[in-house]
Amino acid sequence: MAVDAPRPRLPVVVLISGGGSNLQALIDGCQAGELAIDIRLVVSNRADAYGLTRAASAGITTRVLSHKDFGSRVEYDQALATLLGGFAPGLVILAGFMRILTPAFVARFRGRMLNIHPSLLPKYPGLHTHQRALAAGDSEHGATVHFVTEALDGGPPVLQARVPVLPGDDAGRLAARVLAQEHRLYPLAVRWFAAGRLRLDGTGRALLDGRALDAPVDLTRTAGD
Repeated sequence: MAVDAPRPRLPVVVLISGGGSNLQALIDGCQAGELAIDIRLVVSNRADAYGLTRAASAGITTRVLSHKDFGSRVEYDQALATLLGGFAPGLVILAGFMRILTPAFVARFRGRMLNIHPSLLPKYPGLHTHQRALAAGDSEHGATVHFVTEALDGGPPVLQARVPVLPGDDAGRLAARVLAQEHRLYPLAVRWFAAGRLRLDGTGRALLDGRALDAPVDLTRTAGD
């Protein structure tokens, strides 16, 4: 009896700017056999990003492409797109990449670029999300995985997890609880994408198993698979 060939591992490039803890969660998933991806390249716009050390320790190719070496955002993104193109990524993962991407870059990788953002989008796009949640008196906070579009943190959300805002919280304590959920969220969303379950359709909707996600899957209220 014929046996179906295993699905090939999805080639992936990860963009970082800092510590790379979400990158580490993906590396751990690969090493545990839970993610059918091949992280071909990790790129940072900062040479001192600790995520580069994490990648090198896992035997992953790294590159530094400093935005300070370019005269404009457009020039930087053109160079970044050329670099990524050489590794033929089926998915580009933004894991703490602190750059606003140009529309041309987003268009080149449309439908195959994910980001994780530390808020319950559409709340609090941009920076300082934990402090903003505290200042607003929110009772809960969290993180969201979304497809990247031209709108800052505005692409269709795929997956969320929530954490309570506790009495006496400061931004650091709240951020640590959110980050722990990010490490659960991102590998799951990437696993869905690599398995062909998650995609962005031509109208800009996120589809999971062929069905449009009218709201992101809430990992804190759903078992998740």
